[in-house]
Amino acid sequence: MTATSLPTKTTGSAPRVRIRVNRLVLYTVLVALTGLFLGPFGWLILTGLKTPAELAASPVHWLPDHVQWHNFADAFNLIDFLGYARNSLVIAFIYATLVTLSSAWVGFGFARLSAPGKKTLFGILLGSMMLPQLVTLLPTYLIFAKLGMVDTYWPWVLWGLSAAPYLVFLFRQFFAGLPRELEEAAIVDGCGYATIFWRIFLPQSWPVLSASFVIAFTWTWGDYIAPQLLLSTDRSTLAVAVMSTYVTSAGTPVANLQAAASVMYVVPILLIFLVAQRGFVAGMSTSGLK
Repeated sequence: MTATSLPTKTTGSAPRVRIRVNRLVLYTVLVALTGLFLGPFGWLILTGLKTPAELAASPVHWLPDHVQWHNFADAFNLIDFLGYARNSLVIAFIYATLVTLSSAWVGFGFARLSAPGKKTLFGILLGSMMLPQLVTLLPTYLIFAKLGMVDTYWPWVLWGLSAAPYLVFLFRQFFAGLPRELEEAAIVDGCGYATIFWRIFLPQSWPVLSASFVIAFTWTWGDYIAPQLLLSTDRSTLAVAVMSTYVTSAGTPVANLQAAASVMYVVPILLIFLVAQRGFVAGMSTSGLK
């Protein structure tokens, strides 16, 4: 037997080594990006565990000398934390539920119905996403003031019933990818488009429903401008309370208490995302597929 006919055991080892190297590089990049995104949240936690003297020290104290766990209890007890959280929860839940359903209905219309100028209207809808909130802030306040809705939760109800352009886009993309045979069979059975939407298309869209609800809830929970403008102190949200309550008599922010309150403020959003992350990811990944 010649040397060239001997079997080699290294055949295929090079591709496996290349795959392992690529995975190692990918994991390294993912870990670095994870640390980059989690860094501010970690610094927020460390700030909430420090004393005011450590925050004012120079050079910077990266770690607290003595962990101040009582900062979280002080931040919780200094204000009506649960009351403000309840206000935020009510507003966010009302808006997220209504805007998800209204956006689904509008997206269904753009995806499955035919009408003159539909593409133009859809382009205008997408163009409205480029308008910053500050542009419409003053007109919005004047309208609600004329209607007597200032210091009530009615603005969030009306905003929810008006749909949101980005969510309409998500639903439109999802509904456009569903088979035409579904609605054709329903029409043959005598169903109208309202029945088709509620009984066939909406139950099929649970991934986008989940993603839209989480997005809308996050928008409202993290909104500072609208509650500060439209609501009184008693009806205001946790976002406003965290930013405006933890101050000294001279008006200087108490950074460690603000940081501790901010950590507790973020926890509900993290829990909601962890519970709904599968549907959220599925909704974001399938909304553009045909």
